[in-house]
Amino acid sequence: MIFRQLFEPLSSTYTYLLGCEETRQVVLIDPVIVSMDRDLAEIKQLGLTLACCLDTHIHADHITAALELRNRVGSIIAAPACEHLPCADVGIEEGKPFTVGSILLQPLHTPGHTAGHFSYRFSDKVFTGDALLIEGCGRTDFQNGDAEALYKSVTEKLFTLPDDTLVYPAHDYKDRRVSSIAQEKKRNSRLGQGRTLEQFKEIMANLKLPYPKFIDYAVTGNQKCGTCPDHLPENLEKYCHQMTESPQG
Repeated sequence: MIFRQLFEPLSSTYTYLLGCEETRQVVLIDPVIVSMDRDLAEIKQLGLTLACCLDTHIHADHITAALELRNRVGSIIAAPACEHLPCADVGIEEGKPFTVGSILLQPLHTPGHTAGHFSYRFSDKVFTGDALLIEGCGRTDFQNGDAEALYKSVTEKLFTLPDDTLVYPAHDYKDRRVSSIAQEKKRNSRLGQGRTLEQFKEIMANLKLPYPKFIDYAVTGNQKCGTCPDHLPENLEKYCHQMTESPQG
């Protein structure tokens, strides 16, 4: 299996490239529109073909590249079936493995950050989106977020995976790339260390985070699998335009 972890610095988003060595097909998890050209260049350099884009959830901080990549190279769009996105080609459901070549992903419905959030387990890795971050988690105060649902998603699903399972989140803001289930159970100050549901709910209720600056545009655009609004405030245009440079990890 060919694996790359790619980083988009505007929204601190990780995109994951999974390539099948036999069929030379690729799945991109959480691709970002501003980094689309970088991703295609990486795929070309590896001698692969993009088969599918797969998002963990409807993002609030960036526009997915799924639709533009389908328009450009004919890749399919896979998304959680519970979101009922008319633009998706495949609906993802828990209990129904998703395969591309030799890549077999086990979808896990992990609501709480958003109602339709999914994580994807692959071999010794789990791609946790915003449900479980490195020593943290996604917020639960918009998009039908629910602190109790997120607590159960993490403690009853993700934390029951083998301890040595590698945790690859959708974001990190401190230059960290990977964790493990054992590490998160020990170090995660919100969900690990034996935190109770009531303690977690209190933590989340008192975060007092600012309203996301791009959410009103991103959610609408991502419900269409990645459409940028025609008119954006000047300070937000960078979230919807191709970048000439984008560092990758």
